[in-house]
Amino acid sequence: QVQLIESGGGLVQAGGSLRLSCVASGRSSSTKAWGWFRQAPGKERAFVAAINWSGITRYADSVNGRFTISRDTTKNTVFLQMNSLQPDDTADYYCAAGSSVVALATMDIQNSYWGQGTQVTVSS
Repeated sequence: QVQLIESGGGLVQAGGSLRLSCVASGRSSSTKAWGWFRQAPGKERAFVAAINWSGITRYADSVNGRFTISRDTTKNTVFLQMNSLQPDDTADYYCAAGSSVVALATMDIQNSYWGQGTQVTVSS
């Protein structure tokens, strides 16, 4: 079992930045990558970014160049640095642990672990 706890959400003005953190505890042999997803009101959950322990990353087109995913292997923590935030980035952000970067990016997430989410609100 893997437990994920997110933090760092909040309210920010358009153009601002936030840094989300996700601390992982527990172990699973099937967990090889970590990612961030978001769900805006009235919309389905969508992929944002993913990274594996080798540092390979993948981003959704909508955030590429503005968001950066990184990890600290010594602290079992994954980060999402979000810059140039826009009102369309407003959503609940969820940390996930899955089998690979490709699996997370293609929403092959039925066997993934999830955090409880952290809310990000971007005002115009």
